[in-house]
Amino acid sequence: MANEIKVTLKKSGIGRPEYFTKVLKGLGLTKLNKTVVLKDTPEIRGMINKVCHMVVVEEA
Repeated sequence: MANEIKVTLKKSGIGRPEYFTKVLKGLGLTKLNKTVVLKDTPEIRGMINKVCHMVVVEEA
């Protein structure tokens, strides 16, 4: 399970620009406090950086 990260949605996308909700959906985060395990790639890191104020990231 090397090179994986756990991403948890901590703030809702409601009331934010549509761009943020699309990024969250692309990461697989649809509900508050949902956690997903993703591969640690530059593409995923870029998506996380766009919504870093809404998510919590942990090394898996």
